Amino acid sequence: MPLDALEFRTSLQKLLIGLILILVPLTVFGFYMALQGDSHMRQAGGENFRSLTLSTAESASDFIAARVRDVSLIANLPAPMQAVTLANRQYEHLSDEAVRAKLDAIDQTWESPHTDALSARILTSDLASELRRIRELNPVLLRITVADVNGAAVAATDRPARYSQADQEFWQVLPVSAGRGTIHVSGLRYDDQSRLYYVSITYPILQEGSGRFIGAVTATADVSPLFAQLNRRQMGRTGRLFLVDQDGTVIEAPGVTPAMKIKSEEYAAIHDAMGSLRGREAGYIFTTLSNGESYLIGFADTGLKGSYPSLPWIVLASQETREVTGPIRHMTAFALVVMILALLMLSLLAAYVFLHRKQEIDDIETPEGPQQRAA
Repeated sequence: MPLDALEFRTSLQKLLIGLILILVPLTVFGFYMALQGDSHMRQAGGENFRSLTLSTAESASDFIAARVRDVSLIANLPAPMQAVTLANRQYEHLSDEAVRAKLDAIDQTWESPHTDALSARILTSDLASELRRIRELNPVLLRITVADVNGAAVAATDRPARYSQADQEFWQVLPVSAGRGTIHVSGLRYDDQSRLYYVSITYPILQEGSGRFIGAVTATADVSPLFAQLNRRQMGRTGRLFLVDQDGTVIEAPGVTPAMKIKSEEYAAIHDAMGSLRGREAGYIFTTLSNGESYLIGFADTGLKGSYPSLPWIVLASQETREVTGPIRHMTAFALVVMILALLMLSLLAAYVFLHRKQEIDDIETPEGPQQRAA
């Protein structure tokens, strides 16, 4: 056959040069591409974490905004406005000192049987019945209380812990700031009776037409739906998504409750990045934590602090870097091994060619015979 006579002959030196020109660039280029892939994978993981924390922070902000809207709807109903307007008439001919003395006297006996009749009126009025119907329709609202201009309870779904809120710091601001629409939202609290964490929302009641402050609605909102939403977004074997306060205290995380007062190591790691514009725009960092492992940490501010200073919440997401870059990391390791093996084989072939060439030169040299020495 014609193909049987086809032969390809070349010297080992030329073969070695050809292999060097082909294999070395290919292996180095392959390893470079693998490294680039690792870099892109890290960047893609960081962007993914940034998007995750931003969407979660937005969900937390929307949850609080929705609860504020719920309370605002109650504050703008006709029944609460009429009830506080009627209740405020009892103060028309009293001085501020007399009003304060009256409220203090009731507060001092609030836990005694002397106030049972007043408490019954607060809990059994038509407005109280309407508030309970609202709570049935919106179970996230745990307790609802309507108070008059001096913070005294007018109607409530449950017996208030105190008759008057007038001595509360936030109440002193309400009459001044109500015209600008300022609302007070408390920090995270725990209700022993329901065993739920909640925030307390106080929304001002404004008189129609004049916009004058005439009372307020205070409602406690259950935040467990928000926590459940966070828990559903957990990712991977080492990935965690959690909510922290501005001092790094974990508010919600898998297996962690606010009562534990656990400080987040991840928050300490991203604290400097949170303080710079470039860091906030990036939204993620790679860092090594105390266990010696490298972690990808994403972060996003909920933005609640601007409107509600008691809620400086920040969303964090963390995951081990090796889990984030797992697929490409194996490809990088494989490319490195292939490059090392290729260079090793080329080195062995080069050594063989060098030794073989030296041996051929030695074979050409012949020892001098007797006749040559005689001549």
